[in-house]
Amino acid sequence: MKEIKSILKFFKDGLSSGEECAVAQVVRVEGSSYRREGARMVVFESGNFEGGISGGCLEGDALKRSQLAILKQESSIVTYDTSKEMEIGIGLGCNGIIDVLLTPVKSDSENIRILEKCASERKTHIIVTITDSDLKDESLKLGKCFYFDTETNKIQGIESSDLKSYMQNKIDLVLTQNRSSTFTYPSESGSLSFHVELIPAQYHLVIHGDNYDVYPLIQMAGLLDWEISLVGNVQKLKKEFLQQVRNIYPKNMSDRPKIDDRTAVILMAHDFKTDVQNLKDTLDSKAPYIASLGPKKRFEKMKDKFKTDGYSMSEKDLERIHAPCGLEIGADSPEEIALSICSEIISSFTGKKGGMLRNKLDPIHDRF
Repeated sequence: MKEIKSILKFFKDGLSSGEECAVAQVVRVEGSSYRREGARMVVFESGNFEGGISGGCLEGDALKRSQLAILKQESSIVTYDTSKEMEIGIGLGCNGIIDVLLTPVKSDSENIRILEKCASERKTHIIVTITDSDLKDESLKLGKCFYFDTETNKIQGIESSDLKSYMQNKIDLVLTQNRSSTFTYPSESGSLSFHVELIPAQYHLVIHGDNYDVYPLIQMAGLLDWEISLVGNVQKLKKEFLQQVRNIYPKNMSDRPKIDDRTAVILMAHDFKTDVQNLKDTLDSKAPYIASLGPKKRFEKMKDKFKTDGYSMSEKDLERIHAPCGLEIGADSPEEIALSICSEIISSFTGKKGGMLRNKLDPIHDRF
């Protein structure tokens, strides 16, 4: 989501120049690639751009092709086979095939409007993009985008009931498998392929604490574009370090952050009684990741306190509690500890083990 916000800002800032613009987007990856489906770059006709579709290898050629798309005012697909020496003169060696969609856009383009919607609302978003079409219907031509609302379960802008039903089924599949994918609609009147892009809700980080070690954690989460909520002593907190905090809750008030299944909670009040109470409250929530600072013996003491107070922790509760928290990277300073914890949060949500990539036998990215 951070990249989408960055390219939207770049796009809006660049409009004042009066230049034409295009979006280059990865819509299909077969094999290995530095970037996956959904990676984007915004390109102005002058050559200025923001975002990326690779590790820097494809951007130069995509920029030139985007300028051509702007000139022609029509969308196109370019396929890069990165396992071969290509015409652009680079042997990329990633051993993958990448389809990039190039689409001219304006300030009122549906593509931009949908991205703005995705950037403004913290929830799961689905974007359906036409990646191949020889149908006569102008509303279904190459590059057209449609928004699927995951709350109302409706796709906007599709007139054909058969196509809408087919897309709905494929969207349900994407949501179930939790990964973007491309599909072909079996139409008698012509071919139609579309990419269903899944954009998950931002991670939400809830921090219970107000000591100096919360600030590096806030900075790290802010860099990652997570939504941040902080519960602590408002009088004690240093306001100059809180610009990236979305919500602040006084610890002596009953109001607390809203916690969903994309929320990580960190207990770092450094007060045993406070941490125990916050853990009790958090266990009643949907938080899949709950972190507690301190050694194992401190958490064992917390479990004993639970038993004494008549509370019990289920096996599911223990699975989502990380105590001590963080990946073992030898972290010592507050900044290093923040890096360790944020890394473990990502690892936990993505289902990865957090080991060294050089020891990984399988491909870096999952292959489908």
